[in-house]
Amino acid sequence: MKEMTYKDAVNLAMREEMRRDEEVFLMGEDVGLYGGAFGVSVGMLEEFGEDRVRDTPISEAVIAGAGAGAAVTGMRPIVEIMFMDFTTIAMDSLVNQAAKMRYMFGGKAKVPMTLRCPGGSGTGAAAQHSQSLEAWFCHVPGLKVVVPGTAADAKGLLKAAIRDDNPVVFVEQKTLYKEKGMVPVDEDFIIPLGKGEIKKEGTDVTVVSYGRMLPRVLKVAEELEKEGISVEVVDPRTLVPLDKEIIINSVIKTGRVVLVNEACKTGGYIGEIASVIAESEAFDYLDAPILRLAGLDVPIPYNPELEKAAVPSEEQIRAGILKVMNR
Repeated sequence: MKEMTYKDAVNLAMREEMRRDEEVFLMGEDVGLYGGAFGVSVGMLEEFGEDRVRDTPISEAVIAGAGAGAAVTGMRPIVEIMFMDFTTIAMDSLVNQAAKMRYMFGGKAKVPMTLRCPGGSGTGAAAQHSQSLEAWFCHVPGLKVVVPGTAADAKGLLKAAIRDDNPVVFVEQKTLYKEKGMVPVDEDFIIPLGKGEIKKEGTDVTVVSYGRMLPRVLKVAEELEKEGISVEVVDPRTLVPLDKEIIINSVIKTGRVVLVNEACKTGGYIGEIASVIAESEAFDYLDAPILRLAGLDVPIPYNPELEKAAVPSEEQIRAGILKVMNR
């Protein structure tokens, strides 16, 4: 184990997979000479050269299309979209091509493409560079969607995504890049896609969260523990495929559940998680209504204080947990 930032964990995962498999390469805007918009690929051009760390034109449609084409012909591209917001320009290649090829060719085609996209707010980048759009991709059959909330998960899940024979949308929340954690440096460290984790054991209430909100939830959970409220924190890590069992079992155990995500409330992925709970045997164990805490249905503001107000705060998470506890 070694302490490193989330950003360095992503970098390490890419390096290990590129050393292991010559078919793996990285492409995207400024990923080479500049080292990536957020410095995630610093040093990779020097190690692997221009053939395997490729700077691209400023065209997300071309980047995603070239990635899908490379994947279906036997390569394993890691495609970086500089901001998740710009996946809107790459939608045709992702939704109509990469996600559908394996099905349309009767399972004979493989599309082992990993699309990395920094998402979310918290950096003062305003409305067109701060969105959390993971729910869009969860709605597309054929795509897998991963949102790691810790440095260790970022490494283990990215390695699994690169080795997967299906297109994977890998969401990296920008404010987490500087967060540090203990990361296994073993090259065989892989976290299977579709496997959630209980980040903190508890008995009174379940909180399901992922990505940027996870550290906030954990902090609130530790504080409430001192006040006699035992909070279980469940991190699905992979949204598609979703580890439904770990969520259902936790809710059965605690009887109460709060769901937290940074994305807008309307159409946010936690609505899908709420449906999973409501349609399962866990529903009969609920002692309080399911509570969703999510971002406001507004474009992310540029003003720093308004930006903070647009997504769930620690205070709001605490209040939500106390509400379902009837406190």
